[in-house]
Amino acid sequence: MPLAYEPPVFRPPSEASSLILQVTVGCSHNRCTFCSMYRTKRFRAKPAAQVCAEISEARRLLGPEVGRVFLADGDAMCLSTRRLVGVLDALREAFPGLRRVGIYANARDVLRKPSGELAELKRRKLSIAYLGLESGDDGVLAAVEKGAAAAEVVEAARRLRAAGIATSVMVLVGIAGRERSLAHARLSAEAVNRMEPNYTSLLTYTPTPGSPLFERARQGALDLPGPLESLEEIREFVRALDCSTVFSCNHASNYLPLQGRMPAAKADLLLRLDAALAGRIALKPESLRGL
Repeated sequence: MPLAYEPPVFRPPSEASSLILQVTVGCSHNRCTFCSMYRTKRFRAKPAAQVCAEISEARRLLGPEVGRVFLADGDAMCLSTRRLVGVLDALREAFPGLRRVGIYANARDVLRKPSGELAELKRRKLSIAYLGLESGDDGVLAAVEKGAAAAEVVEAARRLRAAGIATSVMVLVGIAGRERSLAHARLSAEAVNRMEPNYTSLLTYTPTPGSPLFERARQGALDLPGPLESLEEIREFVRALDCSTVFSCNHASNYLPLQGRMPAAKADLLLRLDAALAGRIALKPESLRGL
């Protein structure tokens, strides 16, 4: 059986060199108002036999030396531990040199798994989970129908870390609008400080067709921060971020690329942000920004 991808298929930028294995289709939550990624899909888990057949085909096509795999779609962590163990065991058998498996994770799916099950997944090479915090402001999370409070995302990240699974956490710049911008930045940094994730990424929110917030933006009902206001929000986040984490703000959606290991890089990052706010560093033009 060929690898049967049902498009569109998404993966984190850091998984660019990974084999993408689509074990679920769509997102089991699929109600976040800012997201259009899986709106065209009906959520379902692929049959275990089909997944195993696709792993065998990947082995035939790519050989045994695949070192990294990413389990798509939106939150494959919603599968039972038994199903995930079966997938991970089949991957390890097909690819003896497998070093790591990554996965998108919904906080509540993580919290439903006992700590022992998370540790079992780690022993089978599940090595990194990508979580969307989006905001540390519970009012913002409720408004965008995230389906979890900030404290739940924090606890999910802490439990993953305790099991030895690395965490990569994403925050959306601008999602709170102009009025809540700086509060959103501070509360998000405070939540990340409690998580202590391995990686922290900031993406600038951009309304995408097919999402409810896009319709609000089209109607002029969204008051989003402009480029300099977005930099002020990022500056407030960096100022309040104190935990040890690899910080990046170099996604195509961002106006100013930033990266560094926190907290050591904080002073340099703030200097670069101040220079950009003062006009001494040019911002990325709108025509070059993307998703």
